[in-house]
Amino acid sequence: MLTVFSGNGNGGKFCDGVSRRDFLKIGGLALGGLSLPGILRAEEQAGIKNSHKAIIMVFLAGGPPHQDMFDLKMDAPTGIRGEFKPIKTNVPGIEICEHLPRLARMMDKCTIIRSLVGARNEHNSYISLSGYSQAEFRQQNWPSMGAVLSYLRGPVDHRVPPFVGLQPINNGWGNSGEAGFLGRAHTPVRPINGRAIQDMLLKDISLGRLENRRKLLTTVDRFRKQVAESSEAVAGADNIQQRAFELLSSSKFRDALDVTKEDPKVRERYGYGSPINIDDAAPMWNDQFLVARRLVEAGARCVTLAYGRWDYHNNNFDQCRERLPMLDRALSALIQDLYDRGLDQDVSVLMCGEFGRTPRINRSGGRDHWPQVSQCLIAGGGMRHGQVLGTTEKTGGYADEYPIDYKDVFATLYHQLGFDVENQNLHDGTRPRPLLQGHKPIPELI
Repeated sequence: MLTVFSGNGNGGKFCDGVSRRDFLKIGGLALGGLSLPGILRAEEQAGIKNSHKAIIMVFLAGGPPHQDMFDLKMDAPTGIRGEFKPIKTNVPGIEICEHLPRLARMMDKCTIIRSLVGARNEHNSYISLSGYSQAEFRQQNWPSMGAVLSYLRGPVDHRVPPFVGLQPINNGWGNSGEAGFLGRAHTPVRPINGRAIQDMLLKDISLGRLENRRKLLTTVDRFRKQVAESSEAVAGADNIQQRAFELLSSSKFRDALDVTKEDPKVRERYGYGSPINIDDAAPMWNDQFLVARRLVEAGARCVTLAYGRWDYHNNNFDQCRERLPMLDRALSALIQDLYDRGLDQDVSVLMCGEFGRTPRINRSGGRDHWPQVSQCLIAGGGMRHGQVLGTTEKTGGYADEYPIDYKDVFATLYHQLGFDVENQNLHDGTRPRPLLQGHKPIPELI
């Protein structure tokens, strides 16, 4: 769906009554109406590229139960100890939940952090996509990692957005990541939006007709002559036009989203699931993991996805029995795929939720919100794996040894992506802002 408006310069609007800045709009893509100064800044920063390093961020919406996944407490008293048993992994001394057997067989490619701290009792993805809580975001408008990569690195290939969010819903739990003070130019492109890749199709417009519409944009020259050449907004129009046409006329981005082009055996290894949302959270849709891998191969720098609903205030164990094996299959397939395709040195994977769960099991057989400690899993990125970092005390309620803040995790990921975390600044349009002040990479990982 592409609309190009002709204009007569009458009263600051085109003949259709559309303002000058909105003369180009594109279907469901997050391109039309972007901040032009932000686009220009991203273009300038695009020259700062190193190798194509990327990250895939898996958000487990709702707060997954750490005591029933990666930190089982078999010696805890009844009412705290869960129903699941630990199994050995391929790393001596590391055990995880019996419903994660595939991950257990590749623990040498992963790192588990059992002492993750810094969360608040906030149901949203902010802290899992930026290291900053929702409260901190509201106070200082901190950007997510994907927005930072878009701002500082720009696109690898102009036919593929640097920041892509696969979440098909638009609420706090499934938020793809905020651009914050970096501006709307660095928000994620969200191509799924509940309709798979339909927004990427040209629909009734052939490539020939698209070229004809490109020619129509020459009518904008008449408008441009009416505005001083120094106008930043007008100067940026060409960048937006070019990027829009490249995305629509090239098949590279669209093909990356189309998992039917993948080897059926590979797709089968990931599993399928369903694109239907679970309650008010995300779908258990395994294709997202495969799409994420295809996107980083195509040139995306950051891909975010949300998987399932993990807010188990009741019936925790039956729900985990159903959903942990699905997560195990998708995540293990992604990690193995990265290694098989030689992407493990350049592509990092982070999986976490917004907080942990209470040590004590409630009367409904569930665990409640518990921001005091949480968990995460990291893979790839050229890091040292096959280890567990941090411990919790005997009930799994508090970090016992080596508490690790969410921001420490993000400092590590930024470091592996090629940033000097301690000296890297962003700019909010008025002043420089530190990327992660006071936080350093985790030495055991780098």
